[in-house]
Amino acid sequence: MLLNVVHETRYEYAPAVRTAQHLAHLKPAHGARQQLVSHELEIDPQPVQRSEATDVWGNARTFFSLQAQHEELKVTARSVVSTSPAPAVLSEMPWEEARERMRYHRGAAYDPAAEFLFASPYVPRHADFIEYALPCFPAGRPLVDAARDLMARIHADFEYETEATDVGTPALESLQLRKGVCQDFAHIMLACLRSLGLPARYVSGYLLTEPAPGRERLVGSDASHAWVSVYVPGDGSTGDWLDLDPTNRRVPGEDYVVLATGRDYSDVSPIRGVIDGGANHLLHVAVTVTPTIAA
Repeated sequence: MLLNVVHETRYEYAPAVRTAQHLAHLKPAHGARQQLVSHELEIDPQPVQRSEATDVWGNARTFFSLQAQHEELKVTARSVVSTSPAPAVLSEMPWEEARERMRYHRGAAYDPAAEFLFASPYVPRHADFIEYALPCFPAGRPLVDAARDLMARIHADFEYETEATDVGTPALESLQLRKGVCQDFAHIMLACLRSLGLPARYVSGYLLTEPAPGRERLVGSDASHAWVSVYVPGDGSTGDWLDLDPTNRRVPGEDYVVLATGRDYSDVSPIRGVIDGGANHLLHVAVTVTPTIAA
């Protein structure tokens, strides 16, 4: 599927911002399942300094600096992405075996997925997450089945409510509230998996704004979205990453666009920065993802 993505971010400041430095993760990923056909990033006012680099997780990021006074900042990312259906992960490995394979043993070969076992700024490891997740992880159950069940449980137990939480709401608080948005659902699922000793990473991206005829419109359209990728170890080889979307209770397919992956939201927030001035600000975000006819 060929998708056209437009992500517009606009800040209004009062009083004006004198200087600012920002870091943006707005360039979609490029890999085997998703190819970046084109990408452009427009910044107004024009930055005096701008550079692109790859972060520690392999995501493209753009740094830019503004040295002139401004009352508004507008950042528009336009991308064309070719997506493919996700390959099925058919492993029958019990979840306990998967956990044991990821434990540290002297002399064991390093697996990069181990980086996603540990607590991160937005995702603590805690007994409350283990207690919530354990009904989905009985002894001997395949990891793939257990992770899918956890996704379904979060979808059933939690209410999608935009005003219930904000970016800084701790995952433990979201667990108690049983309310939140896609970011909260992803953080809770990550915390459950990591607390059980299973590697999992945060995925930021987009959903197709208008679904195909006969398909239900997904929660999270017209905004950036977030879901989870759990690591399924292989038999003597590199394992697979299984993407799961607890907000919509489904495996992400070709109607999803991956923007970036990290430990949690703090690694891959679309735009963050430091400003001098602008004590009060308004944020406006608009995302549109539509099918594009190939030339």
